[in-house]
Amino acid sequence: MDFSVTQAFSIVLLILAVGELVSMKTKAMIPSVFVSAVLFIIGFWTILPGDIVAQSSFATPVVYLSMYLLLTHMGTLMSLKELLAQWKTLVIALAGIIGIITLTMTIGNLLFGWENVVAATPPLTGGVVASILMSTAAAERGLTSIAVLATAMYVIQGFFGYPITSFLLKKEAGRLADKIKSGEIEMTSTGEEEADKEESKFRIIPPLPEKYQTTYVILFKLGLVAALSVMAAPILHLNEFVVCMLFGVIGREIGFLEEKALVKSGSFGFLITILMAFIFAGLSDATPEMLTEIAVPLFGIIVLGISGMAVVSALVGKAFGYTKEMSISIAMTALYGFPANYILTIESARANTRNDEEYQYAVDEMLPKMLVGGFATVTIASVIIAGFFVKLL
Repeated sequence: MDFSVTQAFSIVLLILAVGELVSMKTKAMIPSVFVSAVLFIIGFWTILPGDIVAQSSFATPVVYLSMYLLLTHMGTLMSLKELLAQWKTLVIALAGIIGIITLTMTIGNLLFGWENVVAATPPLTGGVVASILMSTAAAERGLTSIAVLATAMYVIQGFFGYPITSFLLKKEAGRLADKIKSGEIEMTSTGEEEADKEESKFRIIPPLPEKYQTTYVILFKLGLVAALSVMAAPILHLNEFVVCMLFGVIGREIGFLEEKALVKSGSFGFLITILMAFIFAGLSDATPEMLTEIAVPLFGIIVLGISGMAVVSALVGKAFGYTKEMSISIAMTALYGFPANYILTIESARANTRNDEEYQYAVDEMLPKMLVGGFATVTIASVIIAGFFVKLL
């Protein structure tokens, strides 16, 4: 079925809007990404064409542009000091990955067989790149059902990750809000001034006057930094998305980029919409026949992986002084990555705080950890793991 671009756009946005409304009504008990994912998969199984997202104009070029700009923008949310301070988060995220591999490759191997766990484990530790690597390798070896399993793992794991993370982050947001309410933490203007003073040590470019911080100017600067990031990534031997975030941090530190750049430009909401729509488009591959064929190893490996992840990340997090809720949430970013980690954090903070002061404190505490966790798992670790596991298949 073919729709006009406006019809397809309206359908996609209706699904995303319903997800958001349900999340608001349930105070993020049912996260928007989970609701939207369910609606999309039901739609693909019934009346929606598989390319509805592409028909709505959210095709690959603009999606990648959105990703580059959004990740550069995410860098402007953190100072260099804050980023370096997240080394504990990085360790916790990697510990969660180790927990996944430990249980899937031992108990999982006994229950579901070597080929199943080898193909399914890398996608469970991260995102689409790992899924593509494993499914392609399995298909080349004539292992059709194994290739389907690797693809389905990437598509389905978010259904587990969204509600579990939402529950944990809501508890963490409530705990942080109580610290403000009890007076244990005070959000003062003095603290903000000290933060600004710290940033000024690295500033080499004077602030752009407010009247010149227009949509075009901010987007131009973000685009320039993103372009430099893509050029530098092969030289640095790093993933280009990681470099975008790092260069965003540097751009803010030296004064070239504004803090919360896309928010100031008024472009953030639309770009995140493009990205979320594109991610849900992947659900069109999850046919009922596919899920029926590989249901037992799929769900069994997911349960084992999450169990191992939760135990190991909680133990390591406790040693670093993190709550088990925050530690497990950091590790859970492996199941969905960016931008779901951003949306889940914002929704959970909004649902379990009582005023702007509590909300901002909860976001400031949770969001950097969730963003760094997502990069550690999805963008870095999963690709390395997949490259190794391909040889084991």
